[in-house]
Amino acid sequence: MTATDPSPDTALDGVVDDALGSYGAVDALLARYDAVRAHTERLAEPLSPEDQTVQSMPDVSPTKWHRAHVTWFFETFLLADAEPGFAPYEDRYWFLFNSYYESLGPRYSRPDRGLVTRPGAHEVGAFRRNVDERVRAVLADADEGTLRRLLPTVELGFHHEQQHQELLLMDIKHVLSRNPMEPVYAGAPGPLAAADPGPMGWVDVEGGLVEVGHTGDGFCFDNELPRHRQWLEPYRLADRLVTNGEWMAFMADDGYARHELWLSDGWGRVKAEGWRAPFYWTERDGAWFEHTLHGTRPVDPTLPVAHVSFYEADAFASWAGARLPSEAEWEHAVVTDGQAEVVAGNLADTATWHPRPAAPAAAGGPRLRQVHGDCWEWTSSAYHAYPGFHPPEGAIGEYNGKFMSNQMVLRGGCALTPPGHARTTYRNFFPHASRWALSGVRLADGGAPVGVGR
Repeated sequence: MTATDPSPDTALDGVVDDALGSYGAVDALLARYDAVRAHTERLAEPLSPEDQTVQSMPDVSPTKWHRAHVTWFFETFLLADAEPGFAPYEDRYWFLFNSYYESLGPRYSRPDRGLVTRPGAHEVGAFRRNVDERVRAVLADADEGTLRRLLPTVELGFHHEQQHQELLLMDIKHVLSRNPMEPVYAGAPGPLAAADPGPMGWVDVEGGLVEVGHTGDGFCFDNELPRHRQWLEPYRLADRLVTNGEWMAFMADDGYARHELWLSDGWGRVKAEGWRAPFYWTERDGAWFEHTLHGTRPVDPTLPVAHVSFYEADAFASWAGARLPSEAEWEHAVVTDGQAEVVAGNLADTATWHPRPAAPAAAGGPRLRQVHGDCWEWTSSAYHAYPGFHPPEGAIGEYNGKFMSNQMVLRGGCALTPPGHARTTYRNFFPHASRWALSGVRLADGGAPVGVGR
């Protein structure tokens, strides 16, 4: 693979120019800031202070921690740089709400975040209001040169907060799942759809020497750069996500009991943790039920399977006589299908908070269904740097690069991803065994059509 223009630095210049042009006046930038920040508070609004304090496992953070951490981000990376006479709102918050930035000093242990009962949810709200007022003042008083310098940090702060909006929902879903009273985060969703998605179809993709990565137009994270060339053999991609019904067939065929389908590490997890169904499924009197943010309900066979690990996705693909796509195959297929520019689907703006059934295949339209939204889709690609990647200098350089080990890439977004945050080139990543994330499965194949469960 070889790197091509734009370089990360050139692309960053383009991001600044695009953002300055899109906001026009500082009032538009402030309106964007207010909208992002207010949405986080709306997500937390249904939760009691007690709900916001619980940490149900080490990978989950309390809701109030998410609210405080994204505020710490703006205080640390924007106000500390640009506010005259800067002083932190509370010195100890820099220790409590630093996530993983080694260059910024010590931080509180991640698995113990649920032990921090103080500051409480209301005090975190006061912290947020204080920082919001100060950020607005800094941006309102900035001249164009200062805005140009600060804008990359502000934009990164927006998308960082949107990442945590998604994580906030994933985390509270797990917190509420541990409560035997089966509390509901949000009321019943609108109708998901009654139509069966139909049999899985296959889309042929020519392959060849393709370009992968962000083009440099608009915002992207540094791990989406630089754009580079990669060779792909011809392949096929399933036209929709794997459904609960198809997963039940895998389970009925002893998929969780057949070691030959599993990678060794995955099989070890199956045995050690007793996996026998997706993460939020429970069996009652011979019937399967699924925990959702709208409550616990019978498993719907037409919905995409969700909350499965990379190991499970890979085992299902083996059982189906298929494989998982690489991230380059996924991205190239979406581009050639004409769905790279307009990112639409069952994202968080639908407020379903859950995957929907795939819509019927449209004659003459895009061949791939459920590309953006519903579930993050596991790929077979390890999370490594693109050729020519180099992280930015300073603490911001810790944002992505140092995590490029022992993780797998997911693509597409999910029903908890804020609109405007999903991109075709977005590289999400989780460890192989992660199941609490809203992740699903799209199959790939390199030859003749396959049949699920053959």
